[in-house]
This record gives sequence, C-alpha cells and structure tokens, in this order.
Amino acid sequence: MKLPISTAPEVLGGTPVFAGTRVPVQTLLDYLKAGESIDDFLDGFPSVSRDQVIAFLEMATERLLESAL
Repeated sequence: MKLPISTAPEVLGGTPVFAGTRVPVQTLLDYLKAGESIDDFLDGFPSVSRDQVIAFLEMATERLLESAL
C-alpha cells in the first residue's frame, strides 16, 4: 500500500495531508482528541477513505512504538 499521507509545498504549504486530498492529518487527530469517531471524521471529509485513516493510524502507532525502544 502506498503511503496514506503526502506533503507538497503547493498543497497547504507542505502540511501533511491524506494522499490525494487537501485534508490535513491533524484534522483527524483533532477529531479524535475531541472524542469524535472515525466515522464522524469520514462523514465530514468524504474525500478521505477509511483505508487511509487506518493506514495512517497503523503507521503512527508503529513509529511511536519504534521511538519508545
């Protein structure tokens, strides 16, 4: 699977976004922090797929666990 996120200077000034969209990954994190569900996020941002969200969360978890070692 390709990376679920991308960065490019011409897309929101290089802010990490879900690949193929202009939706910042920080928006998902803000939703989750506020107690919203993944479904709530997906309802608000239909250009992002559930597979992208799950892949991002898996990638973030792996990196966090790797950095803890």
